[in-house]
Amino acid sequence: MKKICLIILLFSCNIDEYNPSGATADAVWSTPQGFVTLVNAAYSEQRAWYGKEDGVFMSEAGTDLWFNSNKDNYANELTRYESFTPSTANPNKAVWKSLYKAINLCNAGINRIGQAGFTDSVQRNNREGELRFLRAFCYWHVVETYGGVMLLTQETSGVMLTATRSPVKAFYQLMVEDLTLAVKYLPVSYGAEYSRATKKSALGLLARVYLSGAYYYTGAEAQQWFKKAQETADEVINRKVEFGVDLWADYADLWKPQNNKQNKEALYTISNSTNTALNYDGNANRLHLWFLTTYSSKPGMQLSMEYGKDNSRRFMPTRALLDFYDENKDHRYAGAFQEVWICNKAYTWTAADVATYKKDPAMIGKQMIPGKDTALYVTKQSIADKATRPYLVIDRDSTYHTNGSIYGANDYVQLKKYMDPLTRAAANSNPGYLDILVIRLAEIYLVAAEAAFQQGDNNAAAAYINILRTRAAVKTPVNHTTEMQITANDISLDFILDERARELAGEHLRWFDLKRTGKLIDRIHQYNPDITQVQPFHMLRPVPQVELDALTNGQQFGQNEGYN
Repeated sequence: MKKICLIILLFSCNIDEYNPSGATADAVWSTPQGFVTLVNAAYSEQRAWYGKEDGVFMSEAGTDLWFNSNKDNYANELTRYESFTPSTANPNKAVWKSLYKAINLCNAGINRIGQAGFTDSVQRNNREGELRFLRAFCYWHVVETYGGVMLLTQETSGVMLTATRSPVKAFYQLMVEDLTLAVKYLPVSYGAEYSRATKKSALGLLARVYLSGAYYYTGAEAQQWFKKAQETADEVINRKVEFGVDLWADYADLWKPQNNKQNKEALYTISNSTNTALNYDGNANRLHLWFLTTYSSKPGMQLSMEYGKDNSRRFMPTRALLDFYDENKDHRYAGAFQEVWICNKAYTWTAADVATYKKDPAMIGKQMIPGKDTALYVTKQSIADKATRPYLVIDRDSTYHTNGSIYGANDYVQLKKYMDPLTRAAANSNPGYLDILVIRLAEIYLVAAEAAFQQGDNNAAAAYINILRTRAAVKTPVNHTTEMQITANDISLDFILDERARELAGEHLRWFDLKRTGKLIDRIHQYNPDITQVQPFHMLRPVPQVELDALTNGQQFGQNEGYN
């Protein structure tokens, strides 16, 4: 994305919406060149969610897949549902503000575009298509997170003292209308500006919207939405050559940093530039920080570009997430998780370290050679001879109790999807400049599979999933492709959620998956025993209290059920 120029006036207004009205905005946005600054500004607030801590906590924490590193108390409201009130949870408060800022810009642009002086109808339609995509994108996050809150289609000017709730279905109807127009108006490609929304982005989001929206209907209406979800997913899949997208042949290649920019599997990307002046803020993309384990303090190890900065850990996998994979057959485990660290600092085992790490005394005096010897092995397996191996071993029994609950530990198998040895300035740098894949082709196969299952077509559901499992199968030294195939009899909603975990773990979707399917409570109880306070009302987040307090009709607007 080109540098975002926020040539606008800001006023304080209710529920922290962005108010772009005023003489300066009126003047700037009255030309096609100036109008692009409005569109660029509408893109900006998504960067407060994607690549930042707030978005990961809102979308991955508090699910069956993750718990706090070292069982610490960071963001407990979201990770454990403890003391979650309308006045707590900074991520919850921050994302409301960011989403409604972007929505107000989209509303401003959609309603002003006729006065922007466009003489090129293609350019005009492209700009409107982007704004409608972005409004739907933001409203999907709003309605799935908060339910039927404010549905605004006009920009605000000045302070709004009252607000009205809208039904969830009204949000979905608007999103479908916006995305249908976006599909019509957006180009197949913008060339070098690849992180702008395009036709494939709009179709991908529309498939997701139809699938999510279907669960708010019953009977024939629900079936129609599921049918639309499958049809829209099919359109993406059938047009993948036209769109220039495809699955990587090897799942691991999807996550290689050198394949990150203009990634061929991406339908919608949020980009970051190594030219820091072009970025939304100095934080850029920090996803590389939060899923790491502790390695740099271990024998034979030191902080490195290759292995990342490990002092900002947030998320460790549940034992269940690791066990969803059969790593002997499913290459996604090796492609997404790291178990082995090679020595990067000359080291000789000392008597003190042997005692600390409970190694066999025969280890004293043994050397590790940098670049050659294994220094650290963190595994989902139980290792009987870990005391005698010439490197440190952290196995499942060192990390998890027999019931799957977690010891207080900073040592665990780590997600490596976001590792960034390529763009960061130094080993201890926080900002990274890799792009974030927000919607990718594999998700579309899973959308189609879930929609087919909900229509009673398990054969079709299995066929969609088998495409991903064929890609995922370990091929050497033994080809497990056949063993990875499933049949209609294997399909259930839980199997689909397991498969989404195997494919999409850590990709800003898990809380939405469990909320959409009504499985949040059941799967937390089954797979994440350290979360004990989750309740049915946690299927929505609370409206931030500061926003309600700004309204004269805050009591009438009302808080989401269950929150005090």
